[in-house]
Amino acid sequence: MSNLTSVFQGIREYWTPVLTESRFASHAVLTPAEFVAAGDFLVYKCGTWRWDAGDPAKRRDYLPADKQFLTTKNVPCFRRVRDLEYRDRERHVAATGADADADGADPDAWVATHCAPDPAASATDDDDLDLLDDLASDFVGKLGLGAAAPSAAAPAAKHRPPRPAAAAAAAPPAPATADIPDMDAIPDMDDLAGGMVEEDDPAALKPAAAAAPGSASASAPGAGSAILRTRTYDLTISYDKYYQTPRLSLLGYDEARRPLSPDHMLQDISQDHANKTVTIEPHPHVAGLQVASIHPCRHAEVMLRIMEKMLDAGRTVRVDQYLIVFLKFMASVIPTIDYDHTMSLE
Repeated sequence: MSNLTSVFQGIREYWTPVLTESRFASHAVLTPAEFVAAGDFLVYKCGTWRWDAGDPAKRRDYLPADKQFLTTKNVPCFRRVRDLEYRDRERHVAATGADADADGADPDAWVATHCAPDPAASATDDDDLDLLDDLASDFVGKLGLGAAAPSAAAPAAKHRPPRPAAAAAAAPPAPATADIPDMDAIPDMDDLAGGMVEEDDPAALKPAAAAAPGSASASAPGAGSAILRTRTYDLTISYDKYYQTPRLSLLGYDEARRPLSPDHMLQDISQDHANKTVTIEPHPHVAGLQVASIHPCRHAEVMLRIMEKMLDAGRTVRVDQYLIVFLKFMASVIPTIDYDHTMSLE
């Protein structure tokens, strides 16, 4: 099925004309030249990204030969997405027995030890539109734009009235120097008769015993090392000619640098997207490489909403800043892959 999809996408992209006139301001899409300019700015702002030429047989002639796609490698992923997610449909507390009221709510639900899925909550098509608004609002909020001004009713800490003279006179006098004990005169606990003997704490962490040479634990990857081993990902950004937007692809590795299976890679993708917009397909520029690709069908729509909200806040997005913004809202799709921590718009 994936092969048929790849063939269909190849035919569709082949017959799609190359965008030559800029529609960035009106539709939030890019021409190949604008994609290259945005890629150059990303490489300038964040040195972990670089251009790659890919396989010559898969080269797109509308892009420079040495700038076919962008890539960054060995990006850490410390946690799984399931450790972060908390959905509305899981907030319902099961109410049983005589304590439940007419609406099925339990007045003692705040002490319940079990939460069941909310039978009234179900995913709808409108959730996609709400998700786009949430992405745009969250991004603009992180930039600190549109923040409300401080309330005039709030007391100003820096403009407090002077302290009354009567209150200053009533303040306790400073202690005399003679009342301060000499620290050298205080005996050390170890100098006391018999010293002190600390009892063993059964909950204290014991140092790990050294593994015997040749044992399985001694030969395991990272044995005896203080380096935290975790999943890592190689990320690539390519230009999608049909949707005229960037396309983000992922290739994951486990702690021993073995490629992750598709099911394991989906563990690191938000479940709001994993079953809708993420597919396993061949990389567009590297032969024989299967990657998890985030489908770009809604990228332009999200980007346009972000641009509109930033314009309302008095800021505009330049075309060369496109990939910076793109990667920041992609963080909501892959929140545990730690690639976005130093980049800023300017």
